[in-house]
Amino acid sequence: MKILIVEDERAIAEVERAYIERDGHSADIAASGTEGLAKFYQDKYDLVLLDLMLPEMSGVDVCREIRKNSATPILMVTAKSGEDDIIAGLDAGADDYIVKPFSPRVMMARIRANLRRNKPTQNSLKNNVINVGDSLAIDTDNLTVLKNGEEISLTRNEFMILSKLASRPEKTWSRDDLITYALGYEYDGFERSIDSYIKNIRKKLSDPQHENGYIRTVHGFGYKISDGTK
Repeated sequence: MKILIVEDERAIAEVERAYIERDGHSADIAASGTEGLAKFYQDKYDLVLLDLMLPEMSGVDVCREIRKNSATPILMVTAKSGEDDIIAGLDAGADDYIVKPFSPRVMMARIRANLRRNKPTQNSLKNNVINVGDSLAIDTDNLTVLKNGEEISLTRNEFMILSKLASRPEKTWSRDDLITYALGYEYDGFERSIDSYIKNIRKKLSDPQHENGYIRTVHGFGYKISDGTK
């Protein structure tokens, strides 16, 4: 696998690259947000390790730009452990985050988990295509979502959450259910971060007939899918 490290502290970037290469992957380093974005568009990467605080262009802005055209996993690295900072990264489209200072072994475990989860799995759901009403089609083999025949770009985690909701339309899923399914048992983030993913899905799928992006909030419980008819 090929990984892009966007980190302005050279010593940290070199340590990250050393551990990534020790794990059998290759890695490139960019020292600023603009350089990182340029490198991303010049080459094909399997994952981006993205610092939040960068010169020239913030990690949040880089993440948003990447998400306009790509679902490549993004692991946000931040020295800020506050809930608002983490949510800002998730809202921008990050798949996961890690807080500085961190153990390189933990970093590699997170990288492996995100690379593993990004591989298509044909047995994650029994149906190849899940239809929500007449307008939404979720293809669980090809990991694509069509709304009124137009493909909608979702991140890997957004797709997993949406497909899980749609797999059992009668069920209300708790936040913990969804974040465990999308991010795995090794994920140690707070469960409220699922709200950021739901917010992004709703924004991408909303239209006049489905203002909430096909997802209903069941207050006190969690979320469920809705085809707009009830």
